[in-house]
Amino acid sequence: MGISYHPAPDIQKRALHVTIRLSLQHIDLSRVAFVRSKGSKSRRTLARCHALSRIFQKALGIKAHYVIEVISEHFDRLSYDDQTRTIIHELLHIPASMGGGFRHHKPYVNRRIVEKFYKEYIIGD
Repeated sequence: MGISYHPAPDIQKRALHVTIRLSLQHIDLSRVAFVRSKGSKSRRTLARCHALSRIFQKALGIKAHYVIEVISEHFDRLSYDDQTRTIIHELLHIPASMGGGFRHHKPYVNRRIVEKFYKEYIIGD
């Protein structure tokens, strides 16, 4: 049947709240799309961050854009708190330059760092 992709305005709204609460001003959410996929064969992946490659940026004459994909079969089963942690994790992959690259797991995006940001996020509630 294949994978289907649908806009995820609920995730976009939560990401906006996260970026404001955590002062992640470098993330221009007008250049980040949020989608929910269904039908993935992935067994452990909850979400992914995709970037528009540099060749497409140059060819189309546009700045880098990102897509945060949540995989419905896994993400939607998580608790609200774990979903928030996952959103934080994916946002942390977006570098300050928003140039189309990624911040790697080591040393920028890992459980310890996500948990630090998550605690900062919930303190504001």
